[in-house]
Amino acid sequence: MFTAPALQAQLHPLIQRLSEAILEIWGSHLALAPYALPEDLGYVEGRLEGEKLQIENRCYQGAPFRKLHLELAQAGQSLDILHCVMFPQPQYPLPLFGCDIVAGRGQVSAAIVDLSPVTPTLPDPYVQELEALGAHLAPFQERRQLPPWGTIFSPYCLFIRPGDEAEADRFLDFARRYLEIHCRLAQQIPPQTDPAQILAHYQGQQRYCSQQQQNDRTRRVLEKAFGPAWAERYMSTVLFDLPPSPMPI
Repeated sequence: MFTAPALQAQLHPLIQRLSEAILEIWGSHLALAPYALPEDLGYVEGRLEGEKLQIENRCYQGAPFRKLHLELAQAGQSLDILHCVMFPQPQYPLPLFGCDIVAGRGQVSAAIVDLSPVTPTLPDPYVQELEALGAHLAPFQERRQLPPWGTIFSPYCLFIRPGDEAEADRFLDFARRYLEIHCRLAQQIPPQTDPAQILAHYQGQQRYCSQQQQNDRTRRVLEKAFGPAWAERYMSTVLFDLPPSPMPI
């Protein structure tokens, strides 16, 4: 189940290493089954400004997660992308692990990792471990500014442009630690039965997906390669889909 994606070997080394780490940690911590994507969206090819665009998706499911998504993409020599989100089942008050790396012509322009809360604040065990880890305070040459829709992210969000290989290594280590913390704590926090709390968790995921879909850069790339209708379908069914809504209270 956890063999390397075919596209992986062609991508920037930091993307290769992080995608390998994600699959290894998922495989060692979680009991997962495949998550069904639309048949035509698991692997996609198109053209972006004259270059071949490839998108490869890996999706899994397994309690307490309704969907774990790893996307790798490449457009010729100009763009390499890693995108990963772990969506919890709404019964659990768990944050959403998310990370992205964008590289162009051999240089990483953006690397972000976060555990984004679906409730007003992160659960206390997460706060304690992330405070102790201190990634949000670690020295990096260039910390990037979050976009206007980035209010969904936690105070522990790490968003940087690595200045050298040592900083890339440091980012990779923090991303691994965030993921390991999440996989461990997610299995220690029990599901909730209160319909109001479950609905609130669902609404937190809904808010996360809605804000992420405001990412104009992602939407523009997809629209250029495949057209607006395809881009909307991909963003709403593969990148940021939602489960059925809980029953109204």
